[in-house]
Amino acid sequence: HDLFASGASVQVLVADGSSVTDGTILAHIEGPADFVLGRERVALNFLMALSGTASLTRKFVEAIRGTNATIVDTRKTLPGLRSLQKYAVRCGGGTNHRLGLYDAAMIKDKHIAASGSIGMAVQAIRASAPHTATIEVECESEDQVDEAIAAGANIVMLDNMPPAEMERIVSARKGQVVFEASGGVNLDTVRAIAESGVDLISVGALTHSAPGLPIHLEVS
Repeated sequence: HDLFASGASVQVLVADGSSVTDGTILAHIEGPADFVLGRERVALNFLMALSGTASLTRKFVEAIRGTNATIVDTRKTLPGLRSLQKYAVRCGGGTNHRLGLYDAAMIKDKHIAASGSIGMAVQAIRASAPHTATIEVECESEDQVDEAIAAGANIVMLDNMPPAEMERIVSARKGQVVFEASGGVNLDTVRAIAESGVDLISVGALTHSAPGLPIHLEVS
């Protein structure tokens, strides 16, 4: 409403998810100089940050191309920007993990300790959650993986495991559960992780550490 009331207009030239190079013109903006310049910084901050997330996601996606793994994000998003950052991940070719605490249950080491065991933690969730609830268990050892599968977990997260260990665990249990790798994932390690046979690779850096794409406004 503010935009139209000012008489300004925006012509977007590049679709979301498109690859760009230095010098690419993303949009044309016409309107009163005081209106445009007064809003430039906020608009660029959003565009640079979200384009940075999409660009970093694309690098991870390209790094594992040809494998059966999928790059997913996490809940480690900037306050108030979760839906926008997760959209940017999709634009980069990644896939979204859960949006919040409400759409899936994640059992981590602290929950296991508080419940007494993986089996007891899963049982407690099943007793109170809808039958459609997805349960994921964070595992740090092969014994925990077997316990999570026996308890009926839908997803097993292999936390900070070397690729060789993940490959051994996944190959012996393929098809029993969805396997997700997490922890220590970067562009140097992600290919080996993907080749271990895991289904998902979650990368917190996509939303909490992606460098902004350099974008600026030129006036003519």
